[in-house]
Amino acid sequence: MKKLILAAAIAATTAGAANAATIYEGNGLTYKLKGDFQIQLRKKAGDNEKTDIEFDDMELKNSVIYDLGDDMKAFGQLDFSYNDAANENDKTDASENESSKLEEAYIGMQFGNVAVSVGQQDFAVDDFGVHNAIESNGDEDQFDATATSGDDVIRMDVSGENYTLIVSTEIEAEGGKSANGEGFDVFAATSVGGVDLAAAFQNYDEDTTVAGDVDVWGVSAGFDAGFAQFGVDFSTADAGAVETDQYNVVAIIPVAETTKVSLGMTNIDPSNATDVTEWYANVSYKFPSQKNVKLFAEISDTDETDVDMGALAGMQIKF
Repeated sequence: MKKLILAAAIAATTAGAANAATIYEGNGLTYKLKGDFQIQLRKKAGDNEKTDIEFDDMELKNSVIYDLGDDMKAFGQLDFSYNDAANENDKTDASENESSKLEEAYIGMQFGNVAVSVGQQDFAVDDFGVHNAIESNGDEDQFDATATSGDDVIRMDVSGENYTLIVSTEIEAEGGKSANGEGFDVFAATSVGGVDLAAAFQNYDEDTTVAGDVDVWGVSAGFDAGFAQFGVDFSTADAGAVETDQYNVVAIIPVAETTKVSLGMTNIDPSNATDVTEWYANVSYKFPSQKNVKLFAEISDTDETDVDMGALAGMQIKF
């Protein structure tokens, strides 16, 4: 599930600890713990799909930040997901069952509004897109269809008053245990006349032992009209023999201070197959006394033949 990016001011890397619980703060050291627990009852869109309980997010995120003075900080991030352990009965191979999975593990330095980090983390293009479904039947965008994170990533975040620039590279790590592809990514966002604009580009080679890489680019725009937020994005992937276009449109309507309704549609059009259109509608309610406690529900469907509508309902608790 990806958050809708309508604001251009995306924080620098160390702000990943924002809204987390501060466990310790003193002598220039800050340690924060962040949790995201989400469980839902879901019937996927498709033919003869059954309703089951999904553990979508079961994550703990650890952030360590040292204030070095002179507007410099050193930081480290260690995030674990317990989704696989909770959903272990969904695994067909017993070897896939894990008690926990390392989601992110990186360290870095922040110099003013510039942060540089190294390790296992998201690519720059992970911040692209306006897709706002709770669960998607297909890829959220063509970056999501290619790759949005890696094990050997060097990333730089630059956050200004009215712009954001993120650049990342996945090094090949040839001969190493983490050798699993290489690539370059860039994401940029700004706001012009109340319209939030973003663009992204990626060149990625999943298997460096075989000739052929994928070029992906995308653009997005968002506007807050007061009574609703509107977003649209377009992304395209060129894999040589196959080119795939995809677009998303979404509207987020605040029907009350605690309640939002999202209506969205995505279309995926590969050059070697028939295009598929998916639509979704969801509603979320945050308790006024505790906004990190949320109830939600969603319905979705596609125009594929013999596909029944999907539905879900669940609860999320964050800290």
